[in-house]
Amino acid sequence: MVRGRKKKRGKDETEASRPKAGFAYKPFAELKGEAEPSPPRAAEPPEPERTESAPEPPASDEDAFAAMTAGTIPLTGAVPLAPQKVGPKPSPPRRDDAQLVMQELDELVHGTRAFDFADTDEYVEASVHGFDSRVVKRLRRGDFAVQAHLDLHGMRREEARQKVAEFVAKSRTEGKRCVLIVHGRGLGSKDNIPVLKEKLTAWLTRGAIGRHVLAFTSARPWDGGTGAVYVLLRS
Repeated sequence: MVRGRKKKRGKDETEASRPKAGFAYKPFAELKGEAEPSPPRAAEPPEPERTESAPEPPASDEDAFAAMTAGTIPLTGAVPLAPQKVGPKPSPPRRDDAQLVMQELDELVHGTRAFDFADTDEYVEASVHGFDSRVVKRLRRGDFAVQAHLDLHGMRREEARQKVAEFVAKSRTEGKRCVLIVHGRGLGSKDNIPVLKEKLTAWLTRGAIGRHVLAFTSARPWDGGTGAVYVLLRS
């Protein structure tokens, strides 16, 4: 009897250890939550496109000017103007020979002539009024060394006048005191009249040329004689 019970109990234990029908035994049930995949995430909505803010409308000219001049102090009184560039003064027109003759006659009549003359038909000599006669005498003797010379042979009147003006001004600028100007005797001119000699005398005593001259005399024979003059320039 005792053995029969044991067999029955063994049978019951064996049946209890077997899994019931329908696969009630599920050893991995606890892992079900971990094994199941997570639900898919919802797609994030796309970011809205960035749009630049519309530019502010431009200010009016009055507003822009007001902004630029903010804080400035208005000027009082007259506004100084920038100095204007002044061009070189035009050279005065050259006076013709008739005007020179009339001026010479007027100076002789009224005693306002700036030069004292002591000349003959061939010999010429003149000096600034009141100039030392001893210096004029030395000039006449040829005591001063000639530092430059100009030859007017073959030149027409206007060309000769221009050359004399340039020569005298340049010589004085360079510090020269005694120069020689050869005017010729007029042997090749019409009626053998020394035209340039007469003109040179007028040029050396008047206008821009005369302002450079203190005295002049006919040269010594070895320097051209009556066909040339020594000219003493101002310092």
